[in-house]
Amino acid sequence: MPKIVIAIDGYSSCGKSTTAKAVAARMGYAYIDTGAMYRAVSLFFSREHVSLSNTNEVLAALDNIHITFNFNTRTGKNETCLNGLNVEEEIRTMFISNIVSEVSAIPEVRWAMVAQQQKMGRKRGVVMDGRDIGTKVFPDAEVKVFMTADVETRARRRQQELLGKGEMVNLGAIIENLEKRDRIDSTRSESPLVQAPDAVLLDTSHMAIEEQIEWVIEQADKRLAQIHRQGRTHRKAVNG
Repeated sequence: MPKIVIAIDGYSSCGKSTTAKAVAARMGYAYIDTGAMYRAVSLFFSREHVSLSNTNEVLAALDNIHITFNFNTRTGKNETCLNGLNVEEEIRTMFISNIVSEVSAIPEVRWAMVAQQQKMGRKRGVVMDGRDIGTKVFPDAEVKVFMTADVETRARRRQQELLGKGEMVNLGAIIENLEKRDRIDSTRSESPLVQAPDAVLLDTSHMAIEEQIEWVIEQADKRLAQIHRQGRTHRKAVNG
């Protein structure tokens, strides 16, 4: 059975990453968290006081950024490493959430990250989630999903995630952050957040994570079955 690319795009806190990780694990595919990559860049820019409006500074900083994902056998999760150091906790803070959309809107940042992401997935067999996977990174992805949910549901999910890490944030502040990020992500000039014409819409407002996982796997199974049928038809035609 051939391997495919599963592209999951959508808004923040819709369950993209959690769903994508589980789908990848069940299918034996690699998982690539593109959002974590932009968060890592944001962390580096913040630490090095990079001026977002200075193209030369941005390009120089990007030359010094190397992002990898390491599997933690203790937690069973992939963790983000920036230049060899584990930054998984730092990149998930509210501080990074407040700056990541502005950083990821910079064209030079997107070009650099898209090139890395395409390299990671060139052999197929990957599940990748983000904002522009089905439109820019892998427009030829065999399965494209666009996730959405109402903003209050997303904010409550994000609040619970932050509480689990010991960070208490007011629900109103989270809603404000999500709406700001939605606006920046959807209106930026380079690779804006939009639903690809051939992507299937998934509203997760009233869905449990397990339901989301099963739904995406069902889409993948349907596509793989279709590819298998097409392959058999082609072989029959070639063999007469």
